[in-house]
Amino acid sequence: MTSHTWNPTGQQFTVRQGDDSLIVTEVGATLRDLVLDGIRVAETFPEDALPTSSQGAVLVPWPNRVRDGRWSLAGSDGTHTVQQLDLTEPAKQNASHGLLRTQAYTVSDSDAASITLSARIHPQRGYPFSLATSVRYALTGRGLEVTHTIVNHGTTSAPVGVGTHGYYRIGELDSDDLTLTSTGRAVIEVDERMNPVRTVPVPPEKDLRTGRRVGELSLDDAYTELDVVGDSIRHVLSADDGRAVTVWADPAFAWVQFYTSDRVRGDGSRSIAIEPMTMPADALNSGDGVTWIAPGESWSGRWGVTYRATE
Repeated sequence: MTSHTWNPTGQQFTVRQGDDSLIVTEVGATLRDLVLDGIRVAETFPEDALPTSSQGAVLVPWPNRVRDGRWSLAGSDGTHTVQQLDLTEPAKQNASHGLLRTQAYTVSDSDAASITLSARIHPQRGYPFSLATSVRYALTGRGLEVTHTIVNHGTTSAPVGVGTHGYYRIGELDSDDLTLTSTGRAVIEVDERMNPVRTVPVPPEKDLRTGRRVGELSLDDAYTELDVVGDSIRHVLSADDGRAVTVWADPAFAWVQFYTSDRVRGDGSRSIAIEPMTMPADALNSGDGVTWIAPGESWSGRWGVTYRATE
């Protein structure tokens, strides 16, 4: 079902399969709502409002920040050209979370269980590349599966990265009472502008490997050195009664940002963002995790969400 009301995030697209449902928006291909097995597992926001704190956003062609919005592009002749992106985080003088958060996507495919939204990136200040991007949201009967695809339609190789900015919950439970478990053995230390300084072993107060109560944590941190179990990396938010939400991702998503926020629900209670990323902050400068897509080539990556009702 599609709503045609003139909302701040454009049209609202609903996919429903049994007790599972999702809502994504025209603007930013934002995941506005997710219900699995009848339980809301992602923080939502009203359709006539803007998302708070990048809620549900697709972060492409880079997640997180680019320091000063500046990076250097090497040419085929060995020269380097300084690129200057628009500063979309002016308080910290950074370019933040890519180029498509406020852009309209078009529906390029849909069926009873899925919807695919697409958007183009044209050459612009600081990013002189031509990309076709798409994001497919599918209800599989086992949860949500999201597939990102990027195709380079330009004449030079393009540096890309992908991230997602979902906040997760288990129904009406207080998030502070949930336990967050993740396998990261290292975290990125940052400066006062949230740009990387160095990667260090995870300190005890941020170690999530054996699980920590969300209420004990104050996080805005990128973790790496994540374990791949089977064919995916997994981050688990669990309740004492055995219910659990798992955010999983392909091994390409070798970083994850965790962020605790009291702004999302609007009542002062806290929410937890779990943000799989294929590259960390300022990767256009460091090169960490950057994927270079050759002209005419494409890249795809997957992540998703599952819900377990009981042990």
